Amino acid sequence: MGVIFDKYRTGINLGGWVSQCGYEKEHIASFIQKTDARKIASWGLDHIRLPFDYPILEDDSNPFIYKEDGFKVIDELLGWCKDAALNLILDLHKAPGYAFGNSAGANIIFTDANAQNRFVSLWQEIAKRYKSEKDNLIFELLNEIVDSHGDAWNKIARKAIEGIHSVDPDRYILLGGPNYNSASGLDTLEIWDNNRVLYNFHFYDPFLFTHQRAVWTPLKDVNVNQPYPGKIEGIELIKTAFDGQKPEQGKSMDADTFFDKAFLEDKLAPAIAFSKRYGRELYCGEYGAIDHADLQSRVNYISDLNELFDKYRFGRACWTYKKMSFTSVDGNSEPVSLDYIKALSRKG
Repeated sequence: MGVIFDKYRTGINLGGWVSQCGYEKEHIASFIQKTDARKIASWGLDHIRLPFDYPILEDDSNPFIYKEDGFKVIDELLGWCKDAALNLILDLHKAPGYAFGNSAGANIIFTDANAQNRFVSLWQEIAKRYKSEKDNLIFELLNEIVDSHGDAWNKIARKAIEGIHSVDPDRYILLGGPNYNSASGLDTLEIWDNNRVLYNFHFYDPFLFTHQRAVWTPLKDVNVNQPYPGKIEGIELIKTAFDGQKPEQGKSMDADTFFDKAFLEDKLAPAIAFSKRYGRELYCGEYGAIDHADLQSRVNYISDLNELFDKYRFGRACWTYKKMSFTSVDGNSEPVSLDYIKALSRKG
């Protein structure tokens, strides 16, 4: 069956815990607890994807010196996962010299040898720490690559993969492509003979639905409700917001476009083709719809997308468990709806 579909078929992200945050001790100590892991397992999910930023493990003022309190967080989560029969993916969300929110020019990891050495060394340290773990743990090299052509990233990824496997030859490693881990970016990646190198992508199509009114996008002032399934709403407002240009990643702005499962399957085509061409398992590390979308539309979207993921045997993890504008639980850490959880787990 393969390790992805066997052990990482349906999961959820713990975004905002030790990534995209201020790293305050109080926040880290309280944001996620053992009870959250148990709850996630009770939903019928089989794994957690943990986005983590390098500052929890290493300070810029002390490069190559690793922080025990940061590793303690990972140790505790790993223990919680084992107790709840969950598997775990460690996703490096921010690396020395790299953050996916920066412009390509600001990400010096692509040209700076010291940043690259720190990146490889950090992963080797992680590999040493968790060498005794089996297929219950997978490493994801880096989140949402902004290198547009892939050449620089392939060279850095090779160094990191070889570095990890020099410590732990059996560790499964997830490798994502450029253009923010887009499905189309898969074709720029080096194809490894080593079956311990796996491939992943992210999926937020259609952007006009999944990111409606998102404050960090041009859609922040487009105050319309985009349903799913349904035709594009507010097309003139959207065109104005994007200055007459199409949104990034080729999202349609045709008023007659209908967002439905057929649309999603078409947007998944590059990933489907990649999987068939190379006979590789694929993993979608992030997908989901923003809280601004009405709840039934979010349920419809997740249900359709997970049907397609199962059809093509893609593992996946929804973005995200708590807060971060894509929440799966409310302020009391209860599911936003039972139908939402059923759509995530594909059970019941």
